[in-house]
Amino acid sequence: MIPHKEQDGEENNKEIVEKDWSLLNGLALAYVGDAIYEIYIREHLVQIGYTRPNQLHKTATKYVSAKAQNMLMHEMLEEENLLTEKEIEMYKRGRNAKSHTTAKNADIITYRTSTGFEALMGYLHLSKQTKRMEELISWCINTMEVKNNVQR
Repeated sequence: MIPHKEQDGEENNKEIVEKDWSLLNGLALAYVGDAIYEIYIREHLVQIGYTRPNQLHKTATKYVSAKAQNMLMHEMLEEENLLTEKEIEMYKRGRNAKSHTTAKNADIITYRTSTGFEALMGYLHLSKQTKRMEELISWCINTMEVKNNVQR
């Protein structure tokens, strides 16, 4: 469990307090979600036999680019009963967060949708919903492999 930052007057309170990660800033959730999702994708690619660094990087971008995450998020939202209300809320928190940066290779709408996707992954990871996060990541991997006609 990650301890929370102590507020003024809490110096003597050394207990670890469970955080409500749904209250965290959408960009902070996306920051964590970006890293977590990429780790799962990298692990998946190595497990299915990719070993050369250039090949790994090129293939990984098909899964982790803003364009890919935008497409995946739209597919998840369209799939009936795939996401819970809370998961949609966390996606929207990230999507609607005001970022002062933009992606190099994506328009603002694509970039914001992918930020929402990452915020959802970050929320699931931080709130220890690992099984659920892995279900969604597996769904994303399968979806991308069908779309890209990838043979395992």
